[in-house]
Amino acid sequence: MMEACFTPAAARDVRAAIASITAESPATARALRNSIKTAGRRIGTDADSGLENLTLADPPIRFLILAGFPYVLVYDAAANPALILRMLHGASDLPELFVA
Repeated sequence: MMEACFTPAAARDVRAAIASITAESPATARALRNSIKTAGRRIGTDADSGLENLTLADPPIRFLILAGFPYVLVYDAAANPALILRMLHGASDLPELFVA
């Protein structure tokens, strides 16, 4: 089973989110880590599983929402293996993308 790869920026995003959540709830941080691992396998196996959003990025960039968490994985579906570019927080990071 192929897994997606993470850019250094995406790996930093993941580490920061898990560190922040661990302070409040280690169990929630573990659940987030497991969700990210599952999503990485899903993207690696089926790069088209995420959503295209032409408002935010041109193909082959796709977005996969982490179920149960306010995070979105942004990835390049054309890379082999698929490449996770960033993990963005829906409330903190995404609004900045819409500012002109």
